[in-house]
Amino acid sequence: MARSSERLTPLELEIMKVLWEIGPANVQTVQQRLERELAYTTVQTMLNILHRKKKVKRALKDRAYFYSAAVTRRQVARQTLSDVVERLFGGSASSLVMSLVETNHLTREELARLNQLVEKTGQSGKESDDKR
Repeated sequence: MARSSERLTPLELEIMKVLWEIGPANVQTVQQRLERELAYTTVQTMLNILHRKKKVKRALKDRAYFYSAAVTRRQVARQTLSDVVERLFGGSASSLVMSLVETNHLTREELARLNQLVEKTGQSGKESDDKR
């Protein structure tokens, strides 16, 4: 399970989304791109926290720090999803998928893609079993 220091708060995630979208940016640029109005010092503090958590890197340019994502969106998604599966579904990914299906969070098209993925994964798993 992820340590609480590894988890991103909603505001941290919002800031990460800005950095993933625009790349390296200073505090002012991040502040302007956020969906809500926050004080410059709040954004600066959050970026420093993300830096301490090793989620962002920073480089000094012309007396201002420029921050960039040190982790990918995929890495954060994987970590967050693993945490959700562990904490809410007792480690059962199938329970998560069943919950998504039962609550109508998946469209017919998404279900069809999921079925194709399951079949493809099952076939490639069988092929690797055959090679052993």
